[in-house]
Amino acid sequence: MTAADVDVRPHGSTIEIVLTGEIDLSNSDDVKDRVFASIDNHLVGVTIDLGGLRYIDSAGLRIIFALAERLRLLQTDCRVVAPEGSATRRVLEMSGMAAVVRLDP
Repeated sequence: MTAADVDVRPHGSTIEIVLTGEIDLSNSDDVKDRVFASIDNHLVGVTIDLGGLRYIDSAGLRIIFALAERLRLLQTDCRVVAPEGSATRRVLEMSGMAAVVRLDP
């Protein structure tokens, strides 16, 4: 099993979710459970920081897309941070993520 870390950092009515390591099919259910457990309907904004992510596959992308949809339904602002030129950023851009959430460098 690959290793991924989910660090949730509350900032008042917003949170930052920092994902590091690798997210793939072997750990995506655990990552999804930990990410979704941090979301409640009182948040006004969520930032997902993928700067420390070394690898993400389609199972990991499904987590981000599902989270974006849940936050849209809750009318909560969502943005994803991924460094320009990183492999993670390229995967997000190729998947069409920018049409769903704001991608920041």
